[in-house]
Amino acid sequence: MATSAVDYFDAGFPGATQTVRITSFHEAKIFARRWVIRDKDPALKALLKHMERANSSATADSAMLQLKQALVCRGMLLRESPPQDATARAQ
Repeated sequence: MATSAVDYFDAGFPGATQTVRITSFHEAKIFARRWVIRDKDPALKALLKHMERANSSATADSAMLQLKQALVCRGMLLRESPPQDATARAQ
């Protein structure tokens, strides 16, 4: 299953030289696991538990939104893809 170019976001840890492109819920969970190990923040642990318990697309979407919000709050969301309808209008 190919991922379209509009379904991703880039994140990075402060001081890191490389960024991580997250294109799927699975990749988001892996990033969150590594982030919890790195920062040991109780709020991140709760977010990771929420992500791991997601059993529907609605719950997964909610968990992804919470992850993006956590990244924004900490200045770690580097780039988000444009909304899909904006891309369609540009073409």
